[in-house]
Amino acid sequence: MRTPLSTYRLQIRPSFTLFDAAELVPYLKDLGVDWIYLSPILTAEPGSDHGYDVVDPTAVDPARGGAEGLKSLSAAAHAAGMGVLVDIVPNHMGVATPARNDWWWSLLKEGRGSRYAEAFDVDWDAAGGKLRLPVLGDGDNELEQLKLVNDELHYYDNRYPVAPGTASDGDSAVDVHARQHYELVNWRRADNELNYRRFFGVNTLAGIRVEEPWVFDESHAEIKRWFDEGLVDGLRIDHPDGLADPKGYLARLRKLTGGAYILVEKILEPGETLPRNWETEGTTGYDALADIDRLFVDPAGEGTLTAMVPVEPYADMIHGTKRGIADQLLHSEVQRLVRLLPSDSGLEPETAADALAELLACFPVYRSYLPDGAGYLTDAVIAATVRRPDLAAALTTLGGLLNPLGAGETNDVSLQALGELAVRFQQTSGMVMAKGVEDTAFYRYSRLTSLNEVGADPAHFAVAPSDLHSKMLRRQLEQPAAMTALTTHDTKRSEDTRARISVLSEIPDEWNETFTALESLAPMGDVPMANLLWQAIIGAWPLSRERAHAYAEKASREASSSTTWTAPNAEFEERMHAAVDAAFDNPEVTDRIEALVERILSAGYSNSLSAKLLQLTMPGVPDVYQGTEFWDRSLVDPDNRREVDYARRRAVAESLAGGTVQAPDLDEEAAAKLLVTMRALQLKRGRPELFSRYVPVAVEGTAAEHLFAFDRGGAITAVTRLPLGMERAGGWRDTAVVLDAGTYRDVLTGRMLESSGRLAAADLFEIYPVALLVREDGE
Repeated sequence: MRTPLSTYRLQIRPSFTLFDAAELVPYLKDLGVDWIYLSPILTAEPGSDHGYDVVDPTAVDPARGGAEGLKSLSAAAHAAGMGVLVDIVPNHMGVATPARNDWWWSLLKEGRGSRYAEAFDVDWDAAGGKLRLPVLGDGDNELEQLKLVNDELHYYDNRYPVAPGTASDGDSAVDVHARQHYELVNWRRADNELNYRRFFGVNTLAGIRVEEPWVFDESHAEIKRWFDEGLVDGLRIDHPDGLADPKGYLARLRKLTGGAYILVEKILEPGETLPRNWETEGTTGYDALADIDRLFVDPAGEGTLTAMVPVEPYADMIHGTKRGIADQLLHSEVQRLVRLLPSDSGLEPETAADALAELLACFPVYRSYLPDGAGYLTDAVIAATVRRPDLAAALTTLGGLLNPLGAGETNDVSLQALGELAVRFQQTSGMVMAKGVEDTAFYRYSRLTSLNEVGADPAHFAVAPSDLHSKMLRRQLEQPAAMTALTTHDTKRSEDTRARISVLSEIPDEWNETFTALESLAPMGDVPMANLLWQAIIGAWPLSRERAHAYAEKASREASSSTTWTAPNAEFEERMHAAVDAAFDNPEVTDRIEALVERILSAGYSNSLSAKLLQLTMPGVPDVYQGTEFWDRSLVDPDNRREVDYARRRAVAESLAGGTVQAPDLDEEAAAKLLVTMRALQLKRGRPELFSRYVPVAVEGTAAEHLFAFDRGGAITAVTRLPLGMERAGGWRDTAVVLDAGTYRDVLTGRMLESSGRLAAADLFEIYPVALLVREDGE
């Protein structure tokens, strides 16, 4: 198997095609990148920027460059000695425009008689044999807006097929609609009455059943061609938790690709591990991100930041948000589980729905993979019984039905042995977790928002250096080829935004004073949301007014505390947008923001470089998200998919080529971050033998807690943590790293440093708050 040493994620879209990516190869090679990592490239909905709404799995998207674009990029990458990793989407297809999706169009036209009826996950019996499409508006007579046009039903700009023999001369469009295999219903009915599986709560993404062999084969035929023709070297699998059988899917995929490198976008909760029998090299790195960020959070700030904005304990909050999702947005999924209960279960439907929703709210991880993870179901039953003793009997019954194998089964089992109820519950728990935690609680729990990222627990405030060393050692042993990440297309805040926000943990009283003033000057009427928004503005400052308003609207509606997507609170949103405007128009507000940003600017630079070097050199395969070799202070998507200025990055990279270049200043120009990124990637690609193990490097002296260092087998990384605290205490003073006597070169700056057994931190960090050392005296 060919395994990457590093990757660089590119968002391929109509405005940045595969041909554009091919032209970028020389720059990425100079940067030190080993593999190019592409967002989904199969044919997606027209205008899609993200590509996760595939409508045709049989072809590379013409709007993204098509087959020739992939061929061009692959040839350029391989000629440069680089590999190609592609993101694929096996869980669902885009159905927003039915005529664009042949599979979905056939399903709508022919119903259960379509050969694609088996491909989509539909409960036909739940709606009298029809597929419910939640597309109608809120008017009283929306069906009367239908028009019959050339054997199609048109609802405004939306087109739907008419089954053969269901339309005669003189029939009204409403009459014809009543004879179809689908039923157009009000969009608000989706959450309770939908009868097809979605991607989370997105009605326009319909789940497919790749567990069926022919569905796998047909939906992966183009992907197979990529490997048969040597165009692609590895795959990233989106949302495996949505699949009925992730383990079986990965086994088939490994065979189809000829044993290629495979990563899974699997969110691991703290303490959770990836199933060992999955044929994958590991996750896409959210777990690494969570560990890295917490090294740069001062545990001493926890009390003050917690007291600033009192909210319910995080565990109670996420139970409530998950329960809300199970009862509302995803209630149709709960109802489908109820319909799968055996008739002799003894459970009334209402009681069963209540107990199932409670189990989903109490489930401690995204999902289990029975028989693996059966203990999580036991934990959920116990937790749910404690919270709802009135449901104890129902919960016990459900516990047995949801794990029909019992506790003793450890062998591989079939989906048939598990039964549809147990399989579907596993698929549903991940949906509830994602929507209840990532997309709700993360916008409510605003104590220190740099900690609110997928794969992390915001209630876990900081990590001690010794604990991080333990995590790194375990990663080297168990996941040496898994990805590590700092920014992705899914992160709520990019790496440099988080790095700056984390500095607030070092000055909690100053932040409290600033926040109190901002709340007084521009009150929003929702203190937790105000805390989140002001942290975002300070973390991303300077940012445009447009970006700030877009983020505020999305964040507040996701939180669903003072306003929602489906029922916006105009009064609250007016106050919120007025507060955002005040950041730009009210001099007193602007001065407060800019004063605090100036106060934490240098420490934010330090955190950014330290986190970046740590991620690039720690065990695993580091990914650089597009553009983040410069400072990137993005917020949640689509903000983090903005156009990247590669011409400027190329120019800076060219100016830094060669080993005798003077280290650029650590300032807003961002050349220093590009230098650190480039030198680390070049070293890893050029001398991979220096990254073969992980050993903590001892640190001695007064400020030892502010220095974190490790030896990867010849490449020694040293970074600064909690820089403001270190400065307050008097600087590095007698602090030193313990290194064998000899001469070392700092790969980042080119400086030669002598160790007598100890290397002074003040010398080590004379230019930058980070260093990457290699022994130079022939050890």
